[in-house]
Amino acid sequence: MLHRRLLLAAAAAALAGCGFELKRAPELRFNTVQLTGFRPRSALAEELRVNINASKSTQVVDSVSQAQVIFEAINEAREKGVVASTAAGQVREMQLRTRLSFRLRTVAGKELIPATEIVLNRDMSYSESAALAKEHEEQLLYRAMQSDIVGQVMRRLASVQVL
Repeated sequence: MLHRRLLLAAAAAALAGCGFELKRAPELRFNTVQLTGFRPRSALAEELRVNINASKSTQVVDSVSQAQVIFEAINEAREKGVVASTAAGQVREMQLRTRLSFRLRTVAGKELIPATEIVLNRDMSYSESAALAKEHEEQLLYRAMQSDIVGQVMRRLASVQVL
């Protein structure tokens, strides 16, 4: 019986020390941030807002007077181009691109992150006979790239120190 208890205690200790932890938003070193420069109803801005508000220490605010830092989107774009086509001119492969240019500064104007651009590309095969399915695939790829950009922005924001 004692051997069984020792074995269970050892197993519990091993599992407790494995380091497993659910993924969570990084802790940001400023309390409030204003998001500016995004297109109206920007999905990227909304996902960024949700991720920032998910952190325990930081909230997105609407006015400059409440903000400690200002996240300024300089350019936000989705682009699509043909990569390959058949001899008959039918599109066979497309490249999807999402880009975000931004900077982070204090309300007083001190630059914390200089103008930075994040660009992501995804290649996608294309077929006229499956146009509707390919349109859906395109939207899924754009959403995945958007989430990837938000994750990269959050990691960059987490490295900023406001003095």
